[in-house]
Amino acid sequence: MEAGVLMEYGWVLLVLIVLEGILAADNALVLAIMVKGLPEKQRKKALFYGLAGAFVFRFASLFVISFLVDVWQVQAAGALYLLFMAGNHIVRKVWLKKDKSPEEKAEEKKAGAAGFWGTVLKVEIADIAFAVDSILAAVALAVTLPNTPIGNIGGLDGGKFIIILTGGLIGVIIMRFAATLFVKLLKQRPGLEIAAFMIVGWVGIKLAIYTLAHPALAVLPEAFAESTPWKITFYSVLVLIALGGWFLSGKKENDDEKGSPA
Repeated sequence: MEAGVLMEYGWVLLVLIVLEGILAADNALVLAIMVKGLPEKQRKKALFYGLAGAFVFRFASLFVISFLVDVWQVQAAGALYLLFMAGNHIVRKVWLKKDKSPEEKAEEKKAGAAGFWGTVLKVEIADIAFAVDSILAAVALAVTLPNTPIGNIGGLDGGKFIIILTGGLIGVIIMRFAATLFVKLLKQRPGLEIAAFMIVGWVGIKLAIYTLAHPALAVLPEAFAESTPWKITFYSVLVLIALGGWFLSGKKENDDEKGSPA
């Protein structure tokens, strides 16, 4: 593979790892809430099953999406979903900042009542949602990379498949082993979470551009989505969002870390 192509793949993998890390922290918080009503031994077991499910669902969703990725209707649906996910999260965090309702708080306390297998089922359902979010964002980010001589895996170029799967699996590992550090970082710099979802939205725009350049639509020239000016624009904006999230969020004092997930 040429050095330029390797650099492009390496850059996308780096962006994926950072994005997956921040999304994994958010996912880990949700899982921690789901299992916290169980006794400690069962809690660890439920999280172990959750981790195994996360690996399986990420691979399965990537394999399914790899066959559909060239269908423009699927690309359009993916772009809309990513934009909705980013917008919904940002609106809830910024404009609708408020404590959880008593009903939501009561719901969180009911994990134990559902029993061990009921909780595992909830964790696995959450894993499916996380897998779809993660893989869709990764596919949208990697789909315009150059093809490699590896051949196809599923319906996707082998190089792209490996990059997306690697990013997704690293996200799962972060969710299991390093999520606590990311959660602390997000508490200190809450702007990073907003920035992560702005990146998800920007990746949604990238997928929308790719869709509009699809030969079946031809709203944009087919070469535009893979052109150097567009790639430079995309990565420049992406870096600016990340830097803005870091510097503009400031640093919060760690007054209260009582609520950290176990």
